[in-house]
Amino acid sequence: MELERIGTWILDELPGLNRAILAGEAPPDVLVDALGRDVLPGLPRPERLDQLEAQRLLVHLGFVGASVARHFQERTPGGKEEPQRAFDGLTAGDAAVPFPAYFTALADHTGTGHYHRDSYASLVRWNVGTIQVCLGDEVLASLPGVFDDGRIRSYTGTPAEERFFALVKRSEALELAVNNLLEPLAGADCRLDSEDAILRLRTSATLLEAMRHLFLTFAALPADQSMPAEHFMDVFRQFAVHWLPDDIPPSGALDPEALKRDFLLGIALPDYARHVRRLFPALLADERTALEALMVQPTLPQRLLTTLEVDADALATADLADLGRLVSRAPALADWYALLNAHARAAGAHLMLSKKFLFKPQTQRDLAGQGDQRLVSNRSGTTGMTETFLERLTRARREHLLAPLRPVLSGEITANATTGAVRSPSGTATVAVTLAA
Repeated sequence: MELERIGTWILDELPGLNRAILAGEAPPDVLVDALGRDVLPGLPRPERLDQLEAQRLLVHLGFVGASVARHFQERTPGGKEEPQRAFDGLTAGDAAVPFPAYFTALADHTGTGHYHRDSYASLVRWNVGTIQVCLGDEVLASLPGVFDDGRIRSYTGTPAEERFFALVKRSEALELAVNNLLEPLAGADCRLDSEDAILRLRTSATLLEAMRHLFLTFAALPADQSMPAEHFMDVFRQFAVHWLPDDIPPSGALDPEALKRDFLLGIALPDYARHVRRLFPALLADERTALEALMVQPTLPQRLLTTLEVDADALATADLADLGRLVSRAPALADWYALLNAHARAAGAHLMLSKKFLFKPQTQRDLAGQGDQRLVSNRSGTTGMTETFLERLTRARREHLLAPLRPVLSGEITANATTGAVRSPSGTATVAVTLAA
């Protein structure tokens, strides 16, 4: 009952307090006092909770920590340089455990290897309800949350924030469905040009086009049906402050399914593995393990070329006639190219979304002399990825191993990519991404 009461407080009371503080209608102490009076003293010892209870409480306390940290840093001289001071005097439970120590113990008790601060896994995946990806009547992936109440927790309780969290989880669910189809192909004995492999490739390409459409649709919506850029930049992102000077704030860059797909399909960026390892502390334990395994094995396109006895360097310099003969000899190359093309197109849509809601508005502010936000810069993502770096990543996905086939395949692939449907075992079907009630 105590956990239920705390959950209700996070849903119904915290957003209003945050709005009042941001509007200057209440001092930050109002939030700290309410937490010390109504929430934190009643927290149970982490070891008394089962895993699901611990995960739910971690989601709730992630919003608490982010709110306290933001308001402190925004209004305290030197607060950004010493973010840990935000939690001074904030204690949990009848043993009055310091809030950071309690959060750490709770994160460890989930058994997931969760970071010792709010992170993508709890903020998005655990927070939002179960998302299913279906192809017709066939369920391709199910990405569960830890709540069954149909609610989405947020910083200020606005529909825009809920829509954004749901968008991010929907895209991860689509990526999970793609990876569920592709990862079995990494088996040493798997034929990458078999009938089963081709079906997996075509379905994966359709799923990636569905994800691209998801991003394009969200970007095309009026601001009151998506999220105003000003809210994204000045309200939503400003809760992704540091809890410790060198920690990793929550970010879409921590989506493990997107990272896995890059290593399955390859990315023409020599330092990419080093970049991903820098994010490891903020990933869950099983995500780190899976990525480590993918990093040391050949990508699927590399294995394909090896099987076909095609040298990648020779492919890059082949003329049109040679390329045409190669595709005629190995028609599966067309399907592999289509998949890699869909992968790159999805990345391009994600870049477009970042430009629309972040980089372009900030450039306009810079040109107008309005400057940047002091807490969380709007000139880069929360993990430090600039617009230039995101453009570099998108180009690297476009210049994939089979990119030399573009002159003989691009017209055919572009035409086929607009169908929005694929042949499933039960017939031609379209993709549906649904949030379970």
